[in-house]
Amino acid sequence: MRPTDNLNYQVYGDRRAPPVLFLHGFMGSSADWRDEMAAIGDLAFCIALDLPGHGASLELAPEAYTVEGSSRAVIHTLDQLDIERPVMAGYSMGGRLALYLALHFTDRCTGLFLESASPGVESLEERKVRREADEEKAERLETGDFEQFLSDWYRQPLFAPLARDEDLLQQTIAARRGNEPVELARSLRGMGAGNQSSLWGELGGLAVPALAVAGELDDKYATISSRMATVNPRIVSELVRGVGHNVHDEAPAEYLALLERFVGTL
Repeated sequence: MRPTDNLNYQVYGDRRAPPVLFLHGFMGSSADWRDEMAAIGDLAFCIALDLPGHGASLELAPEAYTVEGSSRAVIHTLDQLDIERPVMAGYSMGGRLALYLALHFTDRCTGLFLESASPGVESLEERKVRREADEEKAERLETGDFEQFLSDWYRQPLFAPLARDEDLLQQTIAARRGNEPVELARSLRGMGAGNQSSLWGELGGLAVPALAVAGELDDKYATISSRMATVNPRIVSELVRGVGHNVHDEAPAEYLALLERFVGTL
């Protein structure tokens, strides 16, 4: 990795406390976690990253925009901070990355707190369809109206529960405007689920405790969360009532209670 390929990050809390690494979802950034870091800063040393193509982690080497390259960049950042084995708290795309890190860098993770995360798409045909859909979205990001893209993105059924709260929806969209569309396109092409091999076959070898959290109204990820718990006894599934895909924004108190309890057990 080039010396300039460092990820932007924010830290909060006591360096002597157990470390917690926050990994955001697609179109997110380290700023997404400010409230959570402030809330648990007395209990943990919190690190939040801008993943490649997001926030201020821009114009990196092409390989940084893949799951493998992003993982190396995360490990490099942890090395810079002298952090050995954090709890990894990942949301959506960040959760998939956290799971990859725990499976492929087994000595660098002490526990997984997964929110609306999946081990990936199993079927080769489904991955092909997903790649084609992601390529179409990437082209829109590069050539189209970013504001319209954001509006369409949050009209997806996946985000219907979030959209019930107009203020929260508008706050979320406003935060996403801070990203560079062309950089998001690079991330979508390299980090999309269609480009990543499925981790379902490796899940039985996960060697650290994991809590797989999903919103009760997010049928797809609620099912995935429950299924993950049947594959490996180290994984516990937890559903949060009345919310959808974005649990930490839709139900912040419940999210924090689960995170604090999980960190406290390690």
